[in-house]
Amino acid sequence: MSSSATDRLPAWLKSFTPFLLWWPRVNRETTRADLMAGLTGALVALPQGVAFATIAGMPPEYGLYAGMIPAVIAALFGSSWHLVSGPTTAASIVLFSVLSPHAEPGTAQYVSLALTVTFLVGAIQIGMGLGRLGALVNFISHSVVTGFTAGAAILIATNQAKHFFGLDIARGSSFAHTWETVFTHFNEINTAIFTVALVTLLLGIAVKKWLPKLPYMIVAMLGGSFLSVGMIAWQGVQIPTVGALPASLPPLSAPDLSLDNIRTLASGIVAVTLLALTEAVSIARALAARSGQHIDGNQEFIGQGMSNLFGAFFSGYVATGSFNRSGVNYAAGAKTPVAAILAGLFLLIAVLFVAPWAQYLPNAAMAGILFLVAWGLIDFEEIFHTLKFSRAESAIMVITFLCTLLLSLEDAIIAGVMLSLGMYLSRTSRPQVRVRVPDPRSAKRRFTDADHAPQCPQLRFVRIDGSIYFGAVAHIHESLAKQDHANPGQKHVAIVAHGINFIDLPGAEFLAQEAKHRRKHGGSLNFINFKDTVYEQLAETEAMKAIGGDHVFDSKTDAIAALYQRLDRDICRTCKARIFRECGAAEASVAPNLDPAHA
Repeated sequence: MSSSATDRLPAWLKSFTPFLLWWPRVNRETTRADLMAGLTGALVALPQGVAFATIAGMPPEYGLYAGMIPAVIAALFGSSWHLVSGPTTAASIVLFSVLSPHAEPGTAQYVSLALTVTFLVGAIQIGMGLGRLGALVNFISHSVVTGFTAGAAILIATNQAKHFFGLDIARGSSFAHTWETVFTHFNEINTAIFTVALVTLLLGIAVKKWLPKLPYMIVAMLGGSFLSVGMIAWQGVQIPTVGALPASLPPLSAPDLSLDNIRTLASGIVAVTLLALTEAVSIARALAARSGQHIDGNQEFIGQGMSNLFGAFFSGYVATGSFNRSGVNYAAGAKTPVAAILAGLFLLIAVLFVAPWAQYLPNAAMAGILFLVAWGLIDFEEIFHTLKFSRAESAIMVITFLCTLLLSLEDAIIAGVMLSLGMYLSRTSRPQVRVRVPDPRSAKRRFTDADHAPQCPQLRFVRIDGSIYFGAVAHIHESLAKQDHANPGQKHVAIVAHGINFIDLPGAEFLAQEAKHRRKHGGSLNFINFKDTVYEQLAETEAMKAIGGDHVFDSKTDAIAALYQRLDRDICRTCKARIFRECGAAEASVAPNLDPAHA
């Protein structure tokens, strides 16, 4: 179907048929590239799926199931050409944090709760997409994601410490208690288990560094498994294994939507939804920036929601955009979402043949792989960059990081989001309100800040950069009041308005009151160079009547010419500033007319 044909579809139907837009791009050449990318993606997903399920507290096979049907559905209903959905480290560890207080990981009750969370997250995501709330993720600072990911990475290693060192550490132990146990019982470490874990970790690092074309996770996992089998055979040691996985298609499942379950999981569902959407849209946009594609945030919400909705009925748990699988998909040359669809289908086929061999996969090797995953998650470059250049972002990042380690993960996400919103509101509620004057050092007398330049004693030019909305009104009012106090004779104020992007009703009412107040005291409030949209916003209210159309100008030249006629001539005669052409013909050669293009 052509784009012109899809344009005739109802808006709600377009949201559920995005594949009609990219399907015409599919041809023999793209299919060949997508085939190789899909096969590569499936191989990468095999060890990751088992690892992520372990992090989430789910049976290992569920990590593979979550990478099958959800990947296919997200590719069909999302907007990205390269995003591949499935289980991820962050989503897995948040899910574990949400569910572990309510059920024993790996049990049927735990799996049932996971399916319920997955269904509800999907339903919320679809609702947000249909409600056009895709832009909300823009309000979540990247520092939140950086801090949360670093904290989650350390928690991943913490949760695997018992399998890495072979120590008896109680399930659900805190970060501090876990590492205290490791250091105080270091002499009790199981040598065989620790050797397998360490060799797996080092092998993965070596392959990733020196043989980057090989799938380092698979090579490391195979190496750890062979070492474990050899040690068991020759030394008679005991090394626990993952156990054989069922070689079957994803079984049908159903969420338990009882009121008690929903009430129990409510706060956690919000945290999982926020994280999953942020992760998916961020990855999609990062890849789109490289490929030149446009991403529809609302459509991504719907695509992710549909993938989780279907996943809840095909034994999957919360899926979102996978950075590793998506990055591999793009690097392997994927051209269309067909690659992600094939990756899900190839993974399904691979499980039928590979799953029984998991009985030889030691938990220690999985722990080594997860230590490697944890280290790779910490973005040291971004952390140092943030610490160096932004105190506010650094504070958000550090607080989110500490909350991740010391509180629950859902609390860390919510705290980070609230901090991001608080920072955004703080910035937008304090727009710049600067006094501007002609620069006597400039031949064209371009406007500059009034710190070290003469001002007109009766007329003040003020530039406002930012929106005039309810949150910013108090700051703007205080700024103007301070300026009035510093120069009480400047009864006429001209606001250079091309830096104003939006005015809401409280902002319009404030301007109307300001205009009335200045008129009452023999002055005026004037505006120069409104944006069309902002002028329309004012015109829709009663504020424009209070301000008066004769106080709105298209340029500074027009404003100066008109406002000069309203100044007190007695004050003009004794004025030493003489900064306008109109101040006197004698000063015309010294103070030529202002260049209206510069504010």
